[in-house]
Amino acid sequence: MIWGAERWILSAYPGRDSICVETGKNIWAMLCEQKEQLVGKHVFARYGDTFPLLMKFIDARDDLSIQVHPSDALAQKYGLPFGKTEMWYVLPSSDDARLYCGLKQQLTPDEYKQMVADKTIVNALAEYPVRDGDCFFIPAGRIHAICSGSQICEIQQTSDTTYRIYDYDRVDKDGNRRELHTDKAAESIDYTVLPDYRTHYTPKKNEPVNLVTCPYFTTNILHIDAPVTRDYSSLDSFVTLICMEGEGVLTEYCNGQATDYPFRQGELLLLPASDNAPVQLSGKFRALEIYIEQD
Repeated sequence: MIWGAERWILSAYPGRDSICVETGKNIWAMLCEQKEQLVGKHVFARYGDTFPLLMKFIDARDDLSIQVHPSDALAQKYGLPFGKTEMWYVLPSSDDARLYCGLKQQLTPDEYKQMVADKTIVNALAEYPVRDGDCFFIPAGRIHAICSGSQICEIQQTSDTTYRIYDYDRVDKDGNRRELHTDKAAESIDYTVLPDYRTHYTPKKNEPVNLVTCPYFTTNILHIDAPVTRDYSSLDSFVTLICMEGEGVLTEYCNGQATDYPFRQGELLLLPASDNAPVQLSGKFRALEIYIEQD
């Protein structure tokens, strides 16, 4: 990318499908074959043959553009299937890493457009220095940008729709400035000002700590250094584990047989909804646990 690199670690986005190591098939093909057995009955009823989430690692070596994403309703107004709500979990980053999240002053749509024209829109944004373990929830409509030096794990709706607000007058390889979407962004922005946009939580060993619960995903953080049982039998959803640090083993029990799935930093496990039963997690690791709760 013009600003750094992305690695899509779980994706069924057309042309960017993840391949399952165990089956050798891409996620979209598995979803078409397994349907609700893969994602869960309520998830399949809502999304059909669209895998609902996209998960990435982002390495920002330069500032990303100031941007906003539309809601589902607004995206559908413009012929797109989904909007984009997301979250960021910060990985080890440079000492001066920072990001923008949300407005710090009240603006009207006209005032917003004037600040874009004046190239002063960053002055209206809440800026945060970040470090390993920080978390930010970015519902559709919240202005945001990842800045240089930040490394992020991003969980989001399956959508690549971004309305670019300001891009620091950068040019692409052909010398052209990237397109801005000032009017669509003005329509998308939630102009509510909050006192703090950071997610505050207290880490705990060997039990889940909730980071985000929203209609699109639930995300917990797990810090494991002793064997722990996680019971997913009440969930009607797939479960993913993304290892942020260390390494571990997920042990699944079926008909009296134990199967081990080792994993390490940077890897992701996808547990189909049909397999949702108690599993044991062991090793020493930190991981994000993601699933979709029933309304």
